[in-house]
Amino acid sequence: MPKKGLGIRKSIHGKKSKSSPAPAPPVTFPPKISADRIPIVKKDGRQNSSRFRSTNKTELTKLPPLMSANQKDRPGLFVQKVRQCCAVFDFTESLSDLKSKEIKRSALNELFEFLKDGSQPLQPDFYEEIVNMFSMNLFRTLSPPADPNAALFDPEEDEPTLEAAWPHLELVYGVFLRFIETRDFEVTLAKPLINQKFIFNLLSLFDSEDPRERDCLKTTLHRIYGKFLSLRPYIRRNIYNIFHQFIYETEHHNGIPELLEIFGSIINGFATPLKPEHTRFLMKLLIPLHKPKSMSAYHPQLSYCIVQFLEKDPKLTEPVINGLFRFWPNLNSPKEVLMLNELEEILDVIEPDQFSIVQLLTMNLCCNQTVPHQKRLFKQLSNCLTSFHFQVAERAIYFFNNEYLISLIAENPKELIPLVFPALYQSSQTHWNRAINNLVFNTFHILMQIDNDVYQQCHEQQKELQNKRTEERKKQQSNWETLEAKARANPISNFVELKKPQSYDAADSKDVHGPVRMAGEPPSMQSGMRRKSVLPYHEATLQALSSYTGHSLDSTASK
Repeated sequence: MPKKGLGIRKSIHGKKSKSSPAPAPPVTFPPKISADRIPIVKKDGRQNSSRFRSTNKTELTKLPPLMSANQKDRPGLFVQKVRQCCAVFDFTESLSDLKSKEIKRSALNELFEFLKDGSQPLQPDFYEEIVNMFSMNLFRTLSPPADPNAALFDPEEDEPTLEAAWPHLELVYGVFLRFIETRDFEVTLAKPLINQKFIFNLLSLFDSEDPRERDCLKTTLHRIYGKFLSLRPYIRRNIYNIFHQFIYETEHHNGIPELLEIFGSIINGFATPLKPEHTRFLMKLLIPLHKPKSMSAYHPQLSYCIVQFLEKDPKLTEPVINGLFRFWPNLNSPKEVLMLNELEEILDVIEPDQFSIVQLLTMNLCCNQTVPHQKRLFKQLSNCLTSFHFQVAERAIYFFNNEYLISLIAENPKELIPLVFPALYQSSQTHWNRAINNLVFNTFHILMQIDNDVYQQCHEQQKELQNKRTEERKKQQSNWETLEAKARANPISNFVELKKPQSYDAADSKDVHGPVRMAGEPPSMQSGMRRKSVLPYHEATLQALSSYTGHSLDSTASK
């Protein structure tokens, strides 16, 4: 006998249902998607709100105009309007609370005009009300990025996520800045309100994706740093922590350019001699900021800060250049161009006595060996001159258009010209870009004007090295022919095919663009390891190119 109540359901009237229960629909599960194949869906709109949707609906009542009120009633009406502006609205719903949003916007404009007018002095109760209004509107939890994969975001091409509540936030920033810049602003009354907690919350907003808000934050923090002397060490320490976290932990922060711009003006006000704290900041944080991949986003501000330090203390030139070489990129050509730009800016402010020290920097190799008197600066410049990336080579050649650098080379041509001449000679012979060849020839003309004797001596040395390599190659070929003759004397050679080794010396080749030949011409020796711009030799491909007049190499050469 079945148990009581099993398989029986009651109807809405409380009686037992005689009909059998309807079968439950089958349970289906969505197909599993691999974690590495989950598509990233970008939002259509690039606006976002950093505040959660508020459930409390606030209705504002329009108050009398502030500037039209009596002088006695203005302070009280000012406080009422400030408290009215503490209400926060949800801007993700564009059609909600339109009346209240407009009342708040109008009140913020009136507050700005009242502070701008300056006819009424600031009352002591204004300070707490304005700081509280600023905190209520701005101190918030920032929304996560629209694209969780930061590597897909390109600041030069992609549009940032804008703050939806910016129409109100912009006015709040304006009111607060006007409040701080008022003539009768008293720091002693604002000290209990604008404290370390306030600065910490303010600095946390620098990670906002909206560049408009970061620009307002930059101005606000700069004004606070200038007026509140007791908060300066705390502001610097917190910025140090942000830089440290960005370099060694996350490598993601939206406000690095603005913070560096603030520090550029702070460094400009440092007293000399520099304190050990400031020197540590340069070596431990500013120099390692060259390491992250996103350096291009803040490099102009970073370069300005470093140049400011060198103008304050020229003795820091040697450790700074050593630090740049420690983080010099090997495979990132755009980053290398930026580093060359910064290196030239450093050379523009370098002192002649410091230049003589820099050119004697030693270079530590991977095997912990030290090359004595290795000129690190010009060694790195020579490596850039021989780079196959034309922008890197072009930027390195432009160093010789710098009049100050040429004057420094002219003071010691016998030591410096031989350091860069081999790289220039190799680039003139082997570089694939003809524009680079023309720039190198112009550089040769500049070096000849500096010291023609040293130039001719270096040129003869390169020719001797080239002739020496030619002789060594002929000797290797003769040894191979001797070895091949002995191998053919062996009876086993009748059953084995003997092949000569194929080699191509780019430094001795007069063909700048590689050993490519037309059909019908004798093929040159092919290289087992070739440059990227050198195509492999294939008769069918060359025959097809020759038959097609639009891409004929002969017609291209004639042009």
